[in-house]
Amino acid sequence: MFLLNPKQLSENHPDPALNAILRKTVVFFETRGKKQLKEDDFNRVWYADFLEFIKQERIFATLLTPSGYGDKNCRWDTSRLCAFNELLGFYGLCYWYVWQVTILGLGPIWMSPNEELKRRAAQLLDDGAVFAFGLSEKEHGADIYASDMLLVPTGDGNYLARGDKYYIGNGNEAAMVSVFGREPDGGGYAFFIVNSKHEKYELVKNITATQSYVAEFVLHDYPVAETDILSKGDEAWNATLNTVNIGKYNLGWASIGICTHAFYEAINHASGRSLYGMHVTDFPHVKQMFVDAYARLVAMKLFALRASDYLRSASAEDRRYLLYNPVVKMKVTTQGEEVINLLWDVIAAKGFEKDTYFETAARDIRALPKLEGTVHVNIALIVKFMQNYFFNPAEYAEVPRRLEPVNDDYLFNQGATRGLGKIQFHDYRPAYNSCTLPNVQIFKEQISLFREFLFKATPDAGQQKDIDFLLTVGEIFTLVVYGQLILENATLRAIEDDVVDQIFDFMVRDLSKFALQLYSKPSSTEAQMAFCMKLVRKAHVDEERYGRVLQRHVYSMNGVYEMSE
Repeated sequence: MFLLNPKQLSENHPDPALNAILRKTVVFFETRGKKQLKEDDFNRVWYADFLEFIKQERIFATLLTPSGYGDKNCRWDTSRLCAFNELLGFYGLCYWYVWQVTILGLGPIWMSPNEELKRRAAQLLDDGAVFAFGLSEKEHGADIYASDMLLVPTGDGNYLARGDKYYIGNGNEAAMVSVFGREPDGGGYAFFIVNSKHEKYELVKNITATQSYVAEFVLHDYPVAETDILSKGDEAWNATLNTVNIGKYNLGWASIGICTHAFYEAINHASGRSLYGMHVTDFPHVKQMFVDAYARLVAMKLFALRASDYLRSASAEDRRYLLYNPVVKMKVTTQGEEVINLLWDVIAAKGFEKDTYFETAARDIRALPKLEGTVHVNIALIVKFMQNYFFNPAEYAEVPRRLEPVNDDYLFNQGATRGLGKIQFHDYRPAYNSCTLPNVQIFKEQISLFREFLFKATPDAGQQKDIDFLLTVGEIFTLVVYGQLILENATLRAIEDDVVDQIFDFMVRDLSKFALQLYSKPSSTEAQMAFCMKLVRKAHVDEERYGRVLQRHVYSMNGVYEMSE
């Protein structure tokens, strides 16, 4: 089974340490049971028992300590992180969140030249500590140009940190908080370490009504020694964005985990219901919603897994991951919302019931596209790559599946964050030309028309500054990238043709939808509108293929998993 089933864990990853961690984590959650999980959610209980489990099993230490700073099983291996991300998302966003913000907090540390702080972080991980990333501010959000956190020199080689931070996960308990600030009077940027238990660290409040602690904190002339500095100047600036490059990728996996659990609950419920003398799962519109939700969920996982291969293969000469990562962040998470919407339309009022996982999923799935940059921020980044992607490809060695037990060293040595417009990509056309399925063929025709649109009806200077216009152009471009990596991974993982063609059924429809939106933009020209109408296509209808996907892949999930009460 391609989708996660905690009660039938298939050891698809060759690492025994990871597989042991996954099994123990499943036992932890299934032993607690859904009833306790929900009660803790309603009562906003800080998940101390989960953190004690993490400590006892040394899970964060094993998965988040780079090679050379821990024991033989310790390494930063994105392929292992994917699996644990998915499992935590499956059981609850709050459990994933404490892990995710620990990853962000560790980013500037592992990127730092300060070996003393690295060793301290490794020891704290071994002790079961969590970490935090002090970047965002109440007045400026993640606008790091406008940071008000000051690192004031005292004249003796030390500093006083003065200012506040907002939206800081784990800010209540983090042993090390990586804080971004600047020296006064036009001084340079800096990353430095503080401890959440220090007397000069004021924990103001949890700004969210959840189990997770998302802190506002204030530093009141917090003493910072030179030995507490992680990085300064350009290195500090680069560490902010390079940390987000690593961290943003995880959000898509939380969506995949949430949607998978919700799918099991929805199919179990719908299969046991009858209305108007019919089983709910026999209604044509219900069949369509389930098939669509399944195809979208499989596509989410196929893309995110393939993006992991490119992340692990990255180097100074191959920075393609800088396109694929924000696509995971933007596209996979918004597709997660779409999957939940489809399933919710099936189970209707059941999705509000307090004893269901779905009620939690429907709330939490909304958060992921909005964390670490909204959708429009990520699309604005994605469109920077469009020119080279379509019109200036480069030759690269083929990237295989990357599951080998090595540390992802480049992630902590990404270098300068500039030069995005110079990044080149391998030609997308071979991936599409390798597949002759009907809906892939239709989608290929849409891609060719869109490429022609960019060449012959190029957005003018005004449109290129119009974020509303560019967002829709970016959505279409994102679909092309999405489909390319899905096809690459479908081949690598021998995904059935029926499933691939069903995925491209919704891809054709989605591209047509965005073409109509682009047609309707106030600034669209006659030439652009003509191209948009050509882009609107109907997906290939194949009732036999549709029926096989419904029976073999959707209905076969009925009763396969239900969380222990």
